Amino acid sequence: MLVCFRQMTNLRHRKATGLLKATQLAIFISFLLLSAPVFGYLGDRHSRKATLSFGILLWSGAGLSSSFISPRYSWLFFLSRGLVGTGTASYSTIAPTVLGDLFVRDQRTRVLAIFYIFIPVGSGLGYVLGSAVAELTGNWRWALRIMPCLEAVALILLIMLVPDPPRGAAEKQGVATTGDPRSSWCEDVRYLWRNWSFVWSTLGVTAMAFVTGALGFWAPKFLFEARVVHGLLLPCFREPCNSQDSLIFGALTVVTGIIGVILGAETSRRYKKVNPQAEPLICAASLLAAAPCLYLALILAPTTLLASYVFLALGELLLSCNWAVVADILLSVVVPRCRGTAEALQITVGHILGDAGSPYLMGLISSALRAGRPNTYLQRFLSLQQSFLCCAFIIALGGGCFLLTALYLERDQAQAQKSGTGILESENQRLIPGRGASSEGP
Repeated sequence: MLVCFRQMTNLRHRKATGLLKATQLAIFISFLLLSAPVFGYLGDRHSRKATLSFGILLWSGAGLSSSFISPRYSWLFFLSRGLVGTGTASYSTIAPTVLGDLFVRDQRTRVLAIFYIFIPVGSGLGYVLGSAVAELTGNWRWALRIMPCLEAVALILLIMLVPDPPRGAAEKQGVATTGDPRSSWCEDVRYLWRNWSFVWSTLGVTAMAFVTGALGFWAPKFLFEARVVHGLLLPCFREPCNSQDSLIFGALTVVTGIIGVILGAETSRRYKKVNPQAEPLICAASLLAAAPCLYLALILAPTTLLASYVFLALGELLLSCNWAVVADILLSVVVPRCRGTAEALQITVGHILGDAGSPYLMGLISSALRAGRPNTYLQRFLSLQQSFLCCAFIIALGGGCFLLTALYLERDQAQAQKSGTGILESENQRLIPGRGASSEGP
């Protein structure tokens, strides 16, 4: 539902320029990344259920109120967009840690798969429902007013059905950890900085966020312009452009997201039984395979639109394979008492270096390429196509980061399991006997 709202709010400024839309997205992400460390700190030390409830109330209230803001007070709409990002930070930071304490091993992998299925589903439904509601009612505001009803149901279910387990409960460490002294936030960050499985997997997630952010923002426009190049649509030089490409891209995102998350989680669950490094290897393989798929989707678009759609769908499917697997990696290599902080740092880094800037960067590269070319629709399309090519390179780098994660996974898992029943490593506990290089860099 979070990502669904995130996409529907783009309808607010359909008549605005791409730069204004990118600014709106940047505000959402900026508030999210600034809030994530705060919620990570709270989630590691206070009631996670209460914090999640606050987050739901915050983003649903901000989303509903934004539908009543007059165009004269556009700054209030941008502020509400930022508050939605703050509410999102609470859920995306804390919810996986609750699941990690309710389930373990194969059960945790399956539950995380179900949880992360709704990232692409929410994103796709945002395109589909947002466009449909705006079309039926003739008013974009109703797209923002239907969501609080669903969010109210989610809040009731959270309060009534979801427990607030002790940290580390799934590993049967709840009793052992309850009375231990808390480490400070700075000590938690230092511990995570020395955890190379966490560091490299976070960089891999950042590459994924970079590409998914760029695709989510520019892919519908790219598909629309590709159809114009093929003569299937008339050129559009002034927004809003009547097109079904948002609906098509949304449907692709939903279908490939569901299949990809399930496929990645099941492959990980089965492969782990024969290879303890299965999770990062699966992430690396999927990203390294997604890179040529994305490249072919871009290169073939002016020649054969059908092949472009097929490779784009394959690329999205391969990207979606990793969402649940990455969360499982984090939960397995980080001690329970600072998993909220770990989630927060991964989200913050992923957004700062990933989807916070990728839509802007694609737009800037496209504008720079177009500046030295004839002002034709074909050159406009080719400039956007060529700016997209860096995404294939970035996603291949992400695959390399997960290969490096595999080198450190077993060591960090053993260290997390050993440290889980006590306080985090102190200054004289940094080295594991027999593995004196454990605190060194890769």
